[in-house]
Amino acid sequence: MRPIRAACLGTATLVTLLTCTPVAAAATDAGSARAGDKDRTITLLAEVQQLSRFPVTPGSVSQGDQVVVRSDLFDEAHNKVGETHGTCTTTRGGPDEAEQCVVTYVLPGGQLTVQGMYFNYLDQGPFDNAITGGTGEYKKARGSVHSDTIATTPKVVRRFTIHLV
Repeated sequence: MRPIRAACLGTATLVTLLTCTPVAAAATDAGSARAGDKDRTITLLAEVQQLSRFPVTPGSVSQGDQVVVRSDLFDEAHNKVGETHGTCTTTRGGPDEAEQCVVTYVLPGGQLTVQGMYFNYLDQGPFDNAITGGTGEYKKARGSVHSDTIATTPKVVRRFTIHLV
C-alpha cells in the first residue's frame, strides 16, 4: 500500500493530465501561488454531476440524512480544471434544514479541504465554509470559500470564490 501523501498528489497530477489545462488558466487568480504571505482569490464555477441523498426517513428531511455530491469545476472560459467531492450530514431537519459538510476540491497543483455548515439546502442559498488544509501548492492553505448559486436548471451551477490567506 502506498502512503496517503503519494495517493493525494497522484490524484492531483491525474486531474491536471486529464484536463490538459495549465495551472495558470485554472481560475481567475489574484496573486502568486507561491507567495505564502499574500492573499489569493480563485473564482470557479461548479456544475453538479452527481448528487445522491440517503434519507433516514424517506419522504422527509431528517437529522442524520446523508448527501454525497460530485461537481466538475470550470474556469471563467468554461475549461474544466478540477472536481469537488463531498459529503453532508443533516444536523437539523425540516424546512430550515442545516447540514455539516466536508468537501475536497481537486485542482491543478493540489487539493483543498473545506468544512462547514450549509443552511436551507432546498432554497439553494449562499454559504461560506472554512478551508481546513490542502496538499501540493495548497499544503498550508487557510481561508474560506463563498458559494453562490447562479443556476438550478438544467444543472445546479455554483460560483465558488476561494479566499486563501
